[in-house]
Amino acid sequence: MAGTSKIRVGIVGANPSRGFASIAHIPALRALPNLEIIALCTTRQDSADAAARHFGVPLAFSDARKLAQHPDVDLVTVCVKVPEHYLPVMAAVEAGKHVYCEWPLGRDTDEAARMLAAAEHSGMRHAVGLQGRMSPAINYVRDLIADGYVGRVRSATMIASAPNWGPTIDRSYQADRANGANLLTITGGHTIDALCYCLGEFRELAAFVACQRDRIRLEGTDEMIAKTSPDQLVVNGIVRDGAVVSFQVRGGIRRGTEFLFEVHGEEGDLQLTATSRASMQRQELNLKGARDDGSALADLPVPGKYRWVPDGVSPDSPYNVAQLYVRLAESIRDGKPVSPGFHAAVARHRLLDAIERASQTGMRQLMEGV
Repeated sequence: MAGTSKIRVGIVGANPSRGFASIAHIPALRALPNLEIIALCTTRQDSADAAARHFGVPLAFSDARKLAQHPDVDLVTVCVKVPEHYLPVMAAVEAGKHVYCEWPLGRDTDEAARMLAAAEHSGMRHAVGLQGRMSPAINYVRDLIADGYVGRVRSATMIASAPNWGPTIDRSYQADRANGANLLTITGGHTIDALCYCLGEFRELAAFVACQRDRIRLEGTDEMIAKTSPDQLVVNGIVRDGAVVSFQVRGGIRRGTEFLFEVHGEEGDLQLTATSRASMQRQELNLKGARDDGSALADLPVPGKYRWVPDGVSPDSPYNVAQLYVRLAESIRDGKPVSPGFHAAVARHRLLDAIERASQTGMRQLMEGV
C-alpha cells in the first residue's frame, strides 16, 4: 500500500449487468473511504475493458494472475462461480496479496483446505464471504445469548427458504452437485453458519439431504437439464452446551416463512425474522425478545455499536459485505487474522460433509473436537 492510505482492491468477476460483485461488492467498497477499487478482471479483455469503463475503474484484466501480480493491487476479491474460485485465490496468495473469496470457498473440503494452507503459508490476510456473521442483528443475538438474556439455551429452530431450487433454476452449473454450488452449500452453508456463530458448533447431528427432482427447467427457456444437486435439507442435532436444534432449508418455496430463527432458554426467548425475500445474509432482520416474566415478544432495537459502516449503505446485498470489508481492512492494518477467514470456511465445509454423511448413511454423526 505504498504511497496511499487506501487499500486497493482488484475484483475477479465483475459483470455490470449481473453477479454478486455488481450488486454487493462494488457498492459496498464505494461506500468505504479507506478502500478503493483499482482493477477488475473478467474472462475476456473486451468485457473487462467494458466493465472497467462502466464502473470507472482504471485497470482491466482478462487473466486473474496478472491482476494479482500488479503492484497497485493490495487485496484480491474473488466473485466468480464456485468451481472457478481455486485458481484466482491461489494466484492472489502466490502473489503475496490479501484475499477475500466468496462462499463456498471451494467445490469441496479438500479444495478449501488447500486454499487455507496456501493462504496461511503466504502470511497474508484472508476472508471468506460468510457475511451473515457481519449482520448487526446476528451479532446482537450472539451477544445476548452469551450475556445470559435467555439463560441456558434449551432449544432453537432455524428455517430458511431457497426459491431457486424449485421448478426452475437460473444458473445451470448449480444443478450439478460436483460444482459445489447448491442449496446445501450456499443457502445451507450461509444459514447454518449464522446458527453456529450464535449457539456454538454441533456436537452431534442427524440429517436428510434430499434431491426431489432429477431434472429441472432452466429459467427463461424450455430446456430441461439434469439435476444432481439437493433441493431440500433437514438437520437435527445438539450444539455445544446441549441445546437441541432443528434446522431446515426448503427449496422452491415462494410463499410462507422466508426466514425464522427462534432461541428458547430457561429465562427468555429470542426471535429473528426476515424483512424481505432475500437470503438471510443479504437483508436486515427483525429482532424480538422476551424475558421470563410473562410478557409477549417485543421489538429489540439493535444498538448502533453493531453497525461499522457509514450511514447510507443499502440495507440489502451490500450491507453485510461492507461490514466484512471493514473488519478485513482492520485486520490488514493491524496484521491480525480476520474472522471469518479461510479457517472458518474449512470448518463449515467439514460440517456440510458431516451432514452429507448423516444423510447417506442414516447414522448420527458425532463431531470431533467440539
